[in-house]
Amino acid sequence: MTIVDIAKEAGYSVSTVSRVLNGRRDVSPEAKEKIMAIVDAHQFVPNKNAKHLKQTVSKSILILVKGISNMLFANVIEALQMILEASDYSLRVHYLDEDANEVREAIQMCREHRPMGILFLGGYAQNFLEAFDAVSVPCVLVTDRGDELGFDNLSSVSTDDVAAAEKAVDYLFAHGHRHIGVIGGDMGMSSPSLRRKKGILKSFAKNGEAFDERYYATARFSYDSSYRAMQQLLSQNLPITAVFAMSDVMAIGAMRAIFDAGLRVPEDISIMGFDGTLLADYYNPKIVTIRQGYEEIARRSVEILLSMIDLNKQAVHELIPFALKNTESVIQL
Repeated sequence: MTIVDIAKEAGYSVSTVSRVLNGRRDVSPEAKEKIMAIVDAHQFVPNKNAKHLKQTVSKSILILVKGISNMLFANVIEALQMILEASDYSLRVHYLDEDANEVREAIQMCREHRPMGILFLGGYAQNFLEAFDAVSVPCVLVTDRGDELGFDNLSSVSTDDVAAAEKAVDYLFAHGHRHIGVIGGDMGMSSPSLRRKKGILKSFAKNGEAFDERYYATARFSYDSSYRAMQQLLSQNLPITAVFAMSDVMAIGAMRAIFDAGLRVPEDISIMGFDGTLLADYYNPKIVTIRQGYEEIARRSVEILLSMIDLNKQAVHELIPFALKNTESVIQL
């Protein structure tokens, strides 16, 4: 009798049985009662290394998600789950704070759970450069680029953030805006924010303008943080006519701050978002945004990771096309 046999008889996963045997609390009372009844009936004595037995037989994939408010990540996770349901791999989703070190967390999770592979949603290049050598399993950076990092076991599937941000700001310039505010992430913690800033600067240079750093407000990828960032921009009394937010969540937080200041969108300040989440289509006004092809990003991320795990394929790096959705939140000056 092994924990695999107990799992089959109980109708629960091996990981659930292992959690019960190790005295973990994250198991329902019903599952614990049924599993322990089988353990008692067979007089099963857990091996001291039961945790490692579970790790040996488990075929799991870990998703590490930085930030809990990122609507794009929510869409990607849903797509990943639907795709992986057709495979024989179980899925573990682990959420981190936006400021956490995802690579250090991955190292710890590998020690504890021994996943077959890892999907990273959100990351910072410096964290990988400093510590990713300690991660030996195949990994994919999802919605972020990894081609410049040079690790043999790290693939990536993402949007071209530089080109997408450049196109977004070009759109604002084409509509007559010259005083453009930006709400974006901490470039010391977020690689996508850093690349999107590069795209912004390229657009400004191309349109004959110098970017004034007073027009950049740093925020987390959350409603409340971007709300405060927009308040900061408004408090400076800058002649802002448009704002580019580095996510749709940020755009909505900014719009709420604009409304609460007695101003209108887009009549007083136009808003451009990024991600193309469903929420952008149902906000009032509908948000002009860069749509990332998150369904294709999810599909290719899984295909690439499984090919690395099952077929020992080499790391690859792909860029998925994006599109600008022209709706209601930007007007022509």
